[in-house]
Amino acid sequence: MTTALQMPVLLAATLATGLTAGFLYAFAHTVMPGLSATDERTYVRAFQGVDRAVSNPWFMLAFLGGPLLLAAALLLSLGDTRTWLWSGVWLGAALALSVATILVTGAVHLPLNREIQDVATDAGPADLAAARERFEQRWVTWNVVRTATSTGTFVCAALALTRV
Repeated sequence: MTTALQMPVLLAATLATGLTAGFLYAFAHTVMPGLSATDERTYVRAFQGVDRAVSNPWFMLAFLGGPLLLAAALLLSLGDTRTWLWSGVWLGAALALSVATILVTGAVHLPLNREIQDVATDAGPADLAAARERFEQRWVTWNVVRTATSTGTFVCAALALTRV
């Protein structure tokens, strides 16, 4: 038996995960390639500004709200024996991928972001180049990973919608 909350929670979870996947995808194919075409000082300044702008309630609502809503949808699906097998499998996979996205962000991106925030934009060219060297390739590589995990999250949540 489907609860009255199950569908709205799953729809909200799917929307939040789609927004997150799209955001990370945009960084992978537009933002970071655009920044890579700039000089070191511009790169550091621009990324610092983008990073400060990303730390806002709207982003956090989707990024952290998605996994919470997926967990709630999974719990709500437990009472629906008719559809639980398939929706529960997709929701479990979505939740696992969502947690992977958060873990990559916490283990790789947040430390790198803090490190580049500490770079003085009036530093010399060699210092700026060294900071960029420590940052850019690792950040970009792991963003592709979290783009894949967040896209997988969205796909699994969407598939769960077809089973409710």
